[in-house]
Amino acid sequence: MLKNITFLAMISFAATGAMAQTDSTEKKSDTTRIGNIIIINDGTGTPSGQGSDEVYRKKSARTSNLHTDWMVFDIGFNNFNDKTDYSSEGAQNYAPGSDANWFNLRNGKSVNVNIWLLMQKLNLVNHVVNLKYGLGIELYNFHYEENIRYAKNPPGVYKDVIDYRKNKLATDYVTVPLMLNFNFTPHNPSHKSFGISAGVSAGYLYSSRNKYISDETDKEKTKGNLGLNDFKLSYIAEIQLGPIQFYGSYASKTMYKNGLDHTPYSFGLRFNHWQ
Repeated sequence: MLKNITFLAMISFAATGAMAQTDSTEKKSDTTRIGNIIIINDGTGTPSGQGSDEVYRKKSARTSNLHTDWMVFDIGFNNFNDKTDYSSEGAQNYAPGSDANWFNLRNGKSVNVNIWLLMQKLNLVNHVVNLKYGLGIELYNFHYEENIRYAKNPPGVYKDVIDYRKNKLATDYVTVPLMLNFNFTPHNPSHKSFGISAGVSAGYLYSSRNKYISDETDKEKTKGNLGLNDFKLSYIAEIQLGPIQFYGSYASKTMYKNGLDHTPYSFGLRFNHWQ
């Protein structure tokens, strides 16, 4: 028993000496991985770079197939393309005595604001071609120069004798956009991407009102059925130039049920990166 122990001790001592001799004459390179951290020791005591060890942190090159933006804001201007035949019976029934000048807008005050609760982008082809969709509200404000006033039951428009300091038609929609997105820089962060999107949106009119302010009447509102279409189908587009985004929307038909042929459109800046 004692001989066996002595023999094993001698073998161990000899093996240890051989390993020490090998280490003193040969370079040894060890690599240790801890999670996503790689530690390299080349065995020279002063490996390449500075310090005794070099640490590399690997970044995942994988891009998620679904990207979500919360609370996207648009601010811009709205107007309409007027193709109304004011001599027609329909136009005169809805707005007796009207002409195109009745609906001239104060362009600088006719502001469009959109609030998108979420916008998602789904990868279709290598993150270059994507499907983009969302949910939000569109707020249109048409500020008129003339003293026109909307009525309901029956709906219509008439010219008032009161001089209004403020006179606007506000239309609010719950809207779902659907676009095909082309991202020309798929490996860049979202706020450094360049691309375009185009598609359609479907909106439902959940609120409409005519708001007017004058010295005689102070502030008044007419809410309810003003003769507007309940649904709005629009052609939409978006351009992204790094952190700057532009949007545009053009409705497919008039916003009125009868009489007037006013096709609304909007354009402006989009904000969805807050970092």
